[in-house]
Amino acid sequence: MKVIVSAGGTGGHIYPALSIINTIKKMEPDSSILYIGTHNRMEKDIVPANNIPFKSIEIYGFQGKNPFKNIKTIKAFIKSYKECKDIIKKFNPDIVIGVGGYVTGPVVYAAQKLGYKTFIHEQNSIPGKCNKFLSKKCDKIGVSFKSTLSYFPAGKAIFTGNPCSESAINSVAINKSEFGLSDNKKLVYIVMGSLGSEKMTEFLVKSIYMFNNKSYEVMFITGKSSYELVKNNEFPKNVKVLPYIDNQARVLKKADLVVSRCGASTLSEIIALGKPSILIPSPYVANNHQYKNALDLTERQAAILLEEKDLNGDILVRKIDELINNEQKLQEMKNNLKELYIPNSAQKIYNILHEMVDRK
Repeated sequence: MKVIVSAGGTGGHIYPALSIINTIKKMEPDSSILYIGTHNRMEKDIVPANNIPFKSIEIYGFQGKNPFKNIKTIKAFIKSYKECKDIIKKFNPDIVIGVGGYVTGPVVYAAQKLGYKTFIHEQNSIPGKCNKFLSKKCDKIGVSFKSTLSYFPAGKAIFTGNPCSESAINSVAINKSEFGLSDNKKLVYIVMGSLGSEKMTEFLVKSIYMFNNKSYEVMFITGKSSYELVKNNEFPKNVKVLPYIDNQARVLKKADLVVSRCGASTLSEIIALGKPSILIPSPYVANNHQYKNALDLTERQAAILLEEKDLNGDILVRKIDELINNEQKLQEMKNNLKELYIPNSAQKIYNILHEMVDRK
C-alpha cells in the first residue's frame, strides 16, 4: 500500500497518525509511507525521528475573522495546495489520510481535486473546521466518539475510536527509577498537553510546594513552551518536573492517578489503560471541545471534572489527596473506564483503508 499521511500541530494529531502508520507497516511491511506536515511544528522533529519519510509545507491556521490577519494564511494555503498537488502526483499514493490539524487542509483537498481516495480521522467530540470542510468530499471518516457521527454526512462516518488507545496498550512502561521515582510509592502524573499551558503552569508551580512530604510522588510535565517558566525553581524531593515525555503512555502505565487536559488522544490513552483521572479542560480551544470531550468520561463517573476557573488555593491538591488513597473510588473509576474502551482502533482503521484501496 502506498500512503500519504498528514497531521500536525500537537501530539493529539501526530500520535494517532503514527499509530495508523505503524499498523499499516505491521500489516503490510512493504508499504510506502510519506508524511506531510508543517515546517515549524512538532511533527517536523517527531516524524523523522520515527524513520518516516517527511515533507514539510508552509501553512498557518486562521486567526479569527479579521481578513487582514489572514492574508498570510490564505497565501500560504494557495502555495502549499499547489505544492501538495505536485507531491501527490509524484508519489502517486493509493490513499491519502488526514488525521487533524490545519496542515491537512491543503494536503487532503489537493488529493480530492486530483481524484485520489481520501480518509480523515476526527479525534475530538466536536469536529474541527478543517475536518468539517474536508468531510464534504472525502470518502470515509473515522471518529473517536459516537456522538461525533451526527456532525458528518450520513454513511461516511464510522465509529473507530482513537488509534492512540492501541499504541498505549502496546507501549512498554517506564522504569520509575530512571526518573528518580520509587516503586514503593504511588505516582500522580500531571500533564497539560504537548504544548503546555502558561496559566496552568503558573498555578501548578504555586501549588507544587503543597506536595512536600506527601506519601505519593508527582511527575509534572509542563509542555515545552512552559518549561522555561519553571526550570530554575526548586521543587519538593517527591516532585519530578520535565518539559515533555515522548510516548507518554509509558508513564501512564505506571501512574495511579492522572491530572490532565482533555485532548482526545490523552483521554483515549486514559481510557485504554484504565487510569483514574482529574480532568481540567482547556477553555481556550475551539468550540470548547475539551470540556465536551471530558463529559464523555465524567458523565459516566469515569473521571472527575475540575474547571480552570475554579482553581484556587489548594483545591487541586485536596482533590488529589481525596482520591489517591480512596481505593474504592479508584476501582469504581477503573470499572467505568472499561465500559468506554474501544479495542483495536488502529486495526479497524487499517481494515477500512484496505477495503477502500481494494475497491479502487
